[in-house]
Amino acid sequence: MSRTVRTCPAPWAGALLLTGVLTPPALLHPALAQAPSPQPAPVLRPQTVAPLSGSLDRVLLVNDNNPELIREPGILLSTFPKAGRAVPEAHLDVALNGRFDLFSHHVYAGKPESLNSTLWLVVLAAPRGSQPVSLKLLSGSTALSQAVDPGQAGAPFLPLPALMAQGSTPIYAGPGSRVATELLTRQRSAELPASWTLAPGAPTTLVVLPLPVRGLDPLLNGRNLQLRLESSGPVSLATLAAFGSGNAPPPASAWAALLEGGLSPREHAPTPRGAKGSLVYSRVSGVQVGSTWRTRLTDPGQAWLSVRRAPISWPISSLERGSLGSGQVQTAELQAFYPGTAWAAHGNYGVEYDLSIPLRNDTAKPVALELALESPLKGDAAAGGLRFHGSPGNRPVMFRGTVEVTGLDGEPAPSGAPGRPAGRRSFHLVQRAGEPGPALGRVSLAPGASRQLQVRLIYPADATPPQVLSLLPVVAPATGAPSSAAGALPTRGSRGR
Repeated sequence: MSRTVRTCPAPWAGALLLTGVLTPPALLHPALAQAPSPQPAPVLRPQTVAPLSGSLDRVLLVNDNNPELIREPGILLSTFPKAGRAVPEAHLDVALNGRFDLFSHHVYAGKPESLNSTLWLVVLAAPRGSQPVSLKLLSGSTALSQAVDPGQAGAPFLPLPALMAQGSTPIYAGPGSRVATELLTRQRSAELPASWTLAPGAPTTLVVLPLPVRGLDPLLNGRNLQLRLESSGPVSLATLAAFGSGNAPPPASAWAALLEGGLSPREHAPTPRGAKGSLVYSRVSGVQVGSTWRTRLTDPGQAWLSVRRAPISWPISSLERGSLGSGQVQTAELQAFYPGTAWAAHGNYGVEYDLSIPLRNDTAKPVALELALESPLKGDAAAGGLRFHGSPGNRPVMFRGTVEVTGLDGEPAPSGAPGRPAGRRSFHLVQRAGEPGPALGRVSLAPGASRQLQVRLIYPADATPPQVLSLLPVVAPATGAPSSAAGALPTRGSRGR
């Protein structure tokens, strides 16, 4: 598969899905372009790669990510009716009723003639009937890559360790990482109202959010916004972008006028579905079907999963030509989308994975397993396992986000035996391409014992699919042996916790 290589001053979230990989936006920095150094051959870890049981729910998710880099004002996405509109093709005409979500991610690179411009983003909504509709925000979060004013939530791309336990001070790197982390705990950003009453007639402004570049070098900023919503009746929703006056947003009348106009230009037309050769996924601008993947991972015909199945991994956010040999594409289908944009929600950005693993030790010996979220090398064909790089390297970050786990081993007892299972714990990961682990923790089970594991994550905009959730045997290194042999993966017992 060919690979598009681009360089960029910052590791941007929600990066382009091009030629089978995600690459940064088209903001090139030639000084960073270097010839690639020779890489050792990947190492195969023999194991089972099983499809994730279950499926996405039917909750609609408005996925607003094309264009990612906004160059001109206009409608970004609209589910308003086409009838009576001056530009009917700018509207997808999808009614949203009851539970629905919004995922919105955009980047602004400033105006060449100005060093302090601000692009404003707005979310509008209106009832589809003649009666008022109440709209409730169940949870929601928004963050900039770089905050420039007090009160703005920012999340710069900090260089963080591969694994950090979340504590009283939240950890994140990048706006997608922050938003997904806050949504996991069902928070609501201070910039977002708790509810709205939508009167019939003119659209109601839900939020107006700045994308400023004042004082930034380079002139580049991004914003991620995710809302979990519930309405009392059918509504239409739209996201728009415009410039105001100085640092002031446009007046409400300007937004209404913009809704009668055309689309902000799209980016990167996709390869037609089913076409051969290199694949351009493109970015999504449409309404997808599915917001949450909730399931129990068990053995066929059983209510539990045997520890004998380890080593075993399940894909997370697997996609076309990236099923890791599982044969499973988890990508949400689109109920409606704009021509020239992605034909499916590649990457499942903003989707929650809520996975239950009822483990049982059905052997005659104690068993210790480790749980990990990993970023193996992308592929589609079954290879008898997963491929990883055999040595560390400064490779692209594939996952920045938080994983919540319940049921890992707690603190050991004074005797040295495993203590009571731990409650809910959260870990922030920075995972590079082709990296195994690191382990989130262990599960130690005596013969006949059972343990319920629960794993939750919201797939963040600062990630590149796919990943895997892995259960792996703990292997102690041989006495006197090095912790990792040349060309081989480190053993599970030798890796950092």
